Amino acid sequence: MKKIKITVLLLLFLGQNAYSQQNDKLHDITLSEISQVNQGNSYITFPIDLGNIEPLWFEGNIIPNFNIRKSKNSRLMGVLTPQIIMRMYRKNSFPVQTPSYIPQITVYYQIKNQSHSRTQNIYLRLAHHSNGQEDSFFMENGDINLKSGDFSTNFIEPGYILTNINKRLNAYQFFKTSLEIHPPGMISDELVGIYSQVNWHNTLSIFKLPVKDKANPDKSKAAISLKAETTWKFGNYNGLNNYSLERLNLKLTFYYHPEFLEEVGLFVQYYHGSDYYNVYFNHRLDVIRFGLMTDKLRF
Repeated sequence: MKKIKITVLLLLFLGQNAYSQQNDKLHDITLSEISQVNQGNSYITFPIDLGNIEPLWFEGNIIPNFNIRKSKNSRLMGVLTPQIIMRMYRKNSFPVQTPSYIPQITVYYQIKNQSHSRTQNIYLRLAHHSNGQEDSFFMENGDINLKSGDFSTNFIEPGYILTNINKRLNAYQFFKTSLEIHPPGMISDELVGIYSQVNWHNTLSIFKLPVKDKANPDKSKAAISLKAETTWKFGNYNGLNNYSLERLNLKLTFYYHPEFLEEVGLFVQYYHGSDYYNVYFNHRLDVIRFGLMTDKLRF
């Protein structure tokens, strides 16, 4: 397991240096596609998770994106995203407990464009994360109230995205690095000291394209993609030392779009780290999951 984690880390921090410098282009990378990859995709999991997560019927991520821009060629674009993550538990009455509501606005700016085959972009995200509850965060015995405890925080996330087209591999490559910051005064008092307020995210995505359909030469989809993500949590929280591996989150997602499915594909994902589901953040997950995911790139 440690070798897998080290390999993923090296892939993320060094992989962008191995990008091909070829100028042959498959398809121009637009700011819309860059934002789509960065914002993420809607998905629903199957009830066959392998690991230590509570038994679920499904986890669903609903993440529609509304682009705001002057034209398709604009170097500046805003994206409004009313994201919701929900879990249906395998319990009496099939409860959907404390969904995560993450409305956000993200502004993208393309600072450098080398004929659309290699671009450099920056972005700034303002987001709110809450669970829509209003009861006390802690129960009388001092435990976190997972059923109805109020969870609320706000964060800003400045980031940098490097994109590249690799003609030899017939693939698109994206590298992202960003800081997620929860400033004092914008996070619930109960979370201070037990919730990381500064998170460093790194992501490397590779989208392998299929051979184009001769009958529809302008239509192409990302038939296979691989996405590796790491997060390192900074600051003083939960009494962790500065080099504790509990500060590290790892996620590896493999996506496949078979020919018989039109709008969605199949994915398998390995996740190790802190639970991202609002008030469950103190749980440590080590899980492999399967499900359906919306197509990542649309041309």
